[in-house]
Amino acid sequence: MRILYAIQGTGNGHASRARDLVPFLKSKAQCDVLISGTQCDVKAFDFQVDYHLKGLSFVFGKNGGIDLVKTLFAINLFRFRHEIVTLPVEQYDLIINDFEPVSAWAARLRKVPCVSVSHQSAVLSPKAPRPTFNDWKGEFILRNYAPVEKAYGFHFRQYDKNISTPVIRQQIRQMVPTNKGHFTVYLPAYSDKTIIDTLSKVEGTHWQVFSKHAQKQHNHGNIEIHPIDNLKFLKSLETCRGILCGAGFETPAEALFLGKRLMVIPMKGQYEQHLNAAALKELGVPVINQLHSKVKEIQRWVERGKAIKVNYPDNAESIIVQVLNNFIGKKQSRSYVPETITDLSQTVL
Repeated sequence: MRILYAIQGTGNGHASRARDLVPFLKSKAQCDVLISGTQCDVKAFDFQVDYHLKGLSFVFGKNGGIDLVKTLFAINLFRFRHEIVTLPVEQYDLIINDFEPVSAWAARLRKVPCVSVSHQSAVLSPKAPRPTFNDWKGEFILRNYAPVEKAYGFHFRQYDKNISTPVIRQQIRQMVPTNKGHFTVYLPAYSDKTIIDTLSKVEGTHWQVFSKHAQKQHNHGNIEIHPIDNLKFLKSLETCRGILCGAGFETPAEALFLGKRLMVIPMKGQYEQHLNAAALKELGVPVINQLHSKVKEIQRWVERGKAIKVNYPDNAESIIVQVLNNFIGKKQSRSYVPETITDLSQTVL
């Protein structure tokens, strides 16, 4: 059995999840890996990436949202069409897709089975939390960006069937969380200047900021600015008092799992992050709509914020088993569908 696991490369969450899912897939079938996009900072994988495509990426800005101009210039529809037409999806029995558009559209055009294993699948559930406003454009993009036959989702809670709690990578599960007093910051849609101007006004704390815009480390009073470095970020996360970040999925989920206090700022024009923010707010996580002029709210969180208790079991392997069992059962149209990893490996291999 040949599987193509396709990863969206905008941001780090999809790639982080792949660290746990891909090795298990490779142990059960012949699995190739595709990543598309230009905004992924996690570059060191423990496995080979067989296809690295441009795809369709959103470019982060410096004022709290997507840089629409750079995003439009980065989109090349002729190249995107060429990638869809030339990607050899017909060589695979199954495409497992984490919100990756090239493989999804190629599979649809050539009628290759394609299932989603992604967070985006979960936020589209009518049972998942919604913000107070409706963004029909954002909803349209989420539903049509990477179309699939069947969806398995991850969310902060198990809101619906086929929704699981987050896949927490082993690097996080193996941590021994401590509190060395600093706060970790990851806000890729804000400039270093904006972050420094705001956080320097928050009294009595120390900030470790991980920046997409910094080329080297530099300090400004109580603020350290670090270039993106996965290992340094993980160390900061393990030893921090709390985390201030965007309303993505993986970083907030990891913060909750580690028992860290959390505050999020959803990116402007990024509907998915507002969906996440609505779910986090239900959990009791403080949400602010921008970094500018929010010093009082941040100061209050620094002084009196509390961690939210969650239970995120190690579910990575069981989710993949479910996906493959369902696919094998449907393909072979027989009554016996493997129930265990051992049975699955015998059938797939």
